[in-house]
Amino acid sequence: MSDIILGSGMANLERVHGVRQNKIYKELLDKDTSVLFEDPLENDMVLNMGPQHPATHGVLRVLLRLDGETVVRCVPELGYLHRGYEKLAENTTYHEFIPHTDRLDYLAPMSNNVGIAMAIETALGIELPPRAIWIRTLVSELARLSSHMLAAGATCMDVGALTVFLWTFAEREKLYDLFELICGARFTTSYTRIGGVANDIPDWVLKKIREWANQFLDQLRAMEGLVNRNRIFVDRMAGVGYCPADKAISLGLTGPVLRASGVNRDLRRDMPYLMYDKLDFDVITENDSDCYARYMVRMRECRESIKMLHQLLDNPPKGEIKLNDPQYVVPNKAEVYTKMEELINDFILINFGTMPPVGETYTAIESPKGELGFFIVSDGTGHPWKLKIRSPSSSNLQAMSFMAEGSMVSDIVAIIGGIDPVMGEADK
Repeated sequence: MSDIILGSGMANLERVHGVRQNKIYKELLDKDTSVLFEDPLENDMVLNMGPQHPATHGVLRVLLRLDGETVVRCVPELGYLHRGYEKLAENTTYHEFIPHTDRLDYLAPMSNNVGIAMAIETALGIELPPRAIWIRTLVSELARLSSHMLAAGATCMDVGALTVFLWTFAEREKLYDLFELICGARFTTSYTRIGGVANDIPDWVLKKIREWANQFLDQLRAMEGLVNRNRIFVDRMAGVGYCPADKAISLGLTGPVLRASGVNRDLRRDMPYLMYDKLDFDVITENDSDCYARYMVRMRECRESIKMLHQLLDNPPKGEIKLNDPQYVVPNKAEVYTKMEELINDFILINFGTMPPVGETYTAIESPKGELGFFIVSDGTGHPWKLKIRSPSSSNLQAMSFMAEGSMVSDIVAIIGGIDPVMGEADK
């Protein structure tokens, strides 16, 4: 075939230029021309997975070098959102930045709201009333359940179990209805305020939260009954994406991905905040260090969150939902409309922002995906001089190269599902 192609090329050359073939072409024809044609089965292939791919959980590009169907090298590439939230924070007041955190891990906005509010309050050096702390703990665990449901459902869908995905989405819809009753929004909640929360939770809404929690465990058992011992599901997940404890620690992994490698680390217990030091719960770990272990950690953590919800609902404190400190906290509207001092403070806080003392603080929470931290550098003005976000999705994706090498192409979607990244948080 190659001789025919080269021969026809020579004929065209002679016809167009009216010259005889020269010495170079003669030598080329005398040689074996098969070296000009590579056999694709005997060479590595570079494959782009994403950034527009249904299994990459957002705009994540994964660059793969393949030997047949075996992954030789894997490079996850972040940065396709280009939102620059850390830079935006330098030009907004602390209060104005709270809605931006809804768009980080947009599967757990309530948890993000709690994290940024706690970071600002740490910089200010203020403490919250008990009712506000209780509400924040409650919504943080609701957010964890919502995030874990989608993580488990999306992972199951990625490996072919679509029914579980539909069932987890049904439970998340019930949770979104509860979020709407709590704060008026389903998805982007912006619920916390500096010094507390936007509004109280009525008793009838707390009753609905308990009703949902009572029925959830039966739904969870039904989901697990479909896949936990399903041969296809176990073969796709067990032994895939292996990452031992020492490697997980050296890569800076946190959250369920770290605990699935046998590392017993949870900020809710190790560095208690809110009401977690008063709650009885277990830190879930698995020792297999693979995708199946990561799935099991999230499903078992759902049970612990339900346990905490019942403890919180059994002992709701009474009192204010926001600290009454006009120097740092926006006053209530009833006071703004009736008192001159509160009107002046409201004007200053809204226009110029609350002003923490000069210094640096770092505050972290155990978000559904791991350690979510905010490093604030204050220069004494109403907006941060620097705000650095330590996002767990960004850190956990560092392990993907190690997990993927030696796996099959089809294992990549299971590995991404096991890490459970959200690119809004990774591309902060």
